[in-house]
Parts: sequence; structure tokens; C-alpha cells
Amino acid sequence: MKIRLSLAASALALLATAAQAAPYIPNNGSAVLERLPRRTDPLRQELQRMRAQLAASPNDLALATRTAQRYISVARSETDPRYFGYAQAALAPWWSLAAPPPEVRLLRATLLQSTHHFPEALQDLDAVIAADPQNPQAWLTRATVQTVRGEYAAAAASCARLAALADELITLTCISGVASMTGRSARSEAQLAATLHRNHEAEPDLQSWVLTLLAEMAARRGDSAAAEARFRRALSLSPRDSYLIGAYCDFLLDRRRAREVVELVKDQGRIDGLLLRHALALQQIPGQEAALRAASAELGARFDAAMQRGDSVHQREQARYELHLRGDSKAALALARKNWTVQKESADIRILLEAALKAGDKGAAAPALDWASKNKLEDVDVARLARQIAGKA
Repeated sequence: MKIRLSLAASALALLATAAQAAPYIPNNGSAVLERLPRRTDPLRQELQRMRAQLAASPNDLALATRTAQRYISVARSETDPRYFGYAQAALAPWWSLAAPPPEVRLLRATLLQSTHHFPEALQDLDAVIAADPQNPQAWLTRATVQTVRGEYAAAAASCARLAALADELITLTCISGVASMTGRSARSEAQLAATLHRNHEAEPDLQSWVLTLLAEMAARRGDSAAAEARFRRALSLSPRDSYLIGAYCDFLLDRRRAREVVELVKDQGRIDGLLLRHALALQQIPGQEAALRAASAELGARFDAAMQRGDSVHQREQARYELHLRGDSKAALALARKNWTVQKESADIRILLEAALKAGDKGAAAPALDWASKNKLEDVDVARLARQIAGKA
């Protein structure tokens, strides 16, 4: 059995696109909240039909899982996290069961990982795999969660199980994502690039996923030209992918190309992570003080609302907000340290080191630096910050 490419391409993106925004209260009645699709829009008609069918037969397992899968797909393609909530609602009859049907359990794990409920997601994935060891999507999603948590040996083992179950490109992308974080960046990047070249007729979503990973690998090595070329190719294939847009925005912000960021994220303010990039870009552009204040205030309100809900999905983004927009290094460091206990991607170690450096707290950086050394992380920005912290003893 070969894994469905559309689900494989969305596996990593779900982690980023699931950020839920707090309710937005406009300043005046003339503000445009959203431009809804026309009633004749094919997607809207399709979803209306599915909703109507599910309302008539809410306990139809096949219909519910098909509807949930469609909502997850739309959440990514439309960069609209609300569809993750609709997917969960479609699974309502089984959502709270200790042992729901395997197809529901896999979808529940996908949705749980998108809101950073990683232990719960892994529990569901382990149960799915115990019942069906040949389920490729379960192995891929499991590898995704383990990689984000920095559990690289376990992630590599999960990726290895894909070899007999999934296409070559999917398998090697999974393996390369782990290898690039454990001291084998150049080799894994070259192998993955060659594999993508051989599979140039793969579905656009899959190619975009691979190109995004390759762009991030090149950026961590310090090869800006290769990273930019790959980001642009990925965007040409998936122009609305919020994870991709956010990653490219960070690349541009590091190079002080703020006006390009503003252009990329226009009309994307409902996504908290992209509103953050917009504010960081405005900070770099002279004469944008009023717009920056408005964006910063909106972010602050959303983060406050998230904290009141007990939502910890945004801790990395909130740490960046506190450090770079509010200038509160102590608050940023507290958030970055909490975030570090949950996930350990390059961006997580970077914000922790930046906050520790600004706060003058070398000890707070030590666990992350030890972890990076142990795993032989290759990242020019992390290396630069580590040198700065060492000199600030």
C-alpha cells in the first residue's frame, strides 16, 4: 500500500497552520473582516453538501471521516485554521472515546498534533500502529511529532518503517528531516535534492513540502542563494501554505527585506504567526510606527486571550513578540523556556538563545546549547548566538 501524497505533504504543515486566532473585534463597523467566497464557489458548494449529508447522518463513520479529511485538506490549502475545528466537529460522536475506530483515531492524532498535544497524539498513533503496523500515514505522522520533540532516534525508526509502505520521495524526505538535525545536513540535503529531481512529476503539494525542507536545510547551512531559490519554487507550487510563507518571511526578515514580507503576508492577518511576521517587518520599515502599534496591539490581545484559554500553542511566537516587539527579555525568556520543554526545532533553540542573550542569563541557555552539541546541530544562526553567549560570560 502506498501512502496518499496529499496527506503526506500536509503532515508537517499541520503543525504550523493550526494556530487559532483569538476573536477579533474591529475598531469600526466599516472594517472588512473577511471576503467570503461566492455561493457558486465549487469548494463552498462541496463543503455545504458534505455538511448537509453529515447533519442528516452524524453517525455515519465513513462520511464523517471523509468530511474530516476534506476539512483538514482545506485548512492547509486555504490557510484557514477554522477548518481544523470543523474537522474535529465532524468526528464528534467518537472524539472523546478512549478507543475510537482506527480511522478516527488517526485523524484525531493529526488534529491533536496540530495543536501541540503531542503526548496525546503519540498515544493515538501508537494505538493505530499496534492495530495496523502497515499504516504509512500513522508512521509518517509519528515521525513528524517525534522530530519536533527532538526524539531523533525514535523518529528515524519511524521513518525507516515507511520504506516498504510509501513512495521513495516521501520516505527520504522523512529520513532527511531527521538527519539534517543530527549532524548529517549536507549529505541528507544532497540526497533529498537528487531524489526530488528524479521525482519531478510528483504532486505539487508533495514537491512544495520537499522544497520547503530543502530551503530550510540550505538556510541553516548559510547558503542563502539555494535557500531562496527553493523557497520561491515552493511558493510557486503552494502560494497559500502558511508554514511556507512564515518560513520564507523569517528568511527575508533576517536579510532585512521587510517590504517583501509585507507583500507576502497582506490579507493574512487572521493567522497569528503571519501577523507576527507582518509586525516584525513593519518594525524594519521607517515611517510605519502607527501600523506597527496597531499590529502589536492586536498580537498582544490575541496572546492574552490564548493565555486565558490555557492555549500554549503560541509560546514560540509569543516569545518573539515579547523580545522583538515589546523588548521584554525576561518575559520572552520565560516563554521560550516553556516552549523548549515541548518542541525542539531550530527556531525554538534560536528564540531561547536570543532571549537568554538579551536577558544576560547564560544559565538559561545551557540546556539548549548542550542539546545542540549532543545532537550535532548544524545551524549558522544557532552557532552565531552560541558564540555571543560564550563571550558574554
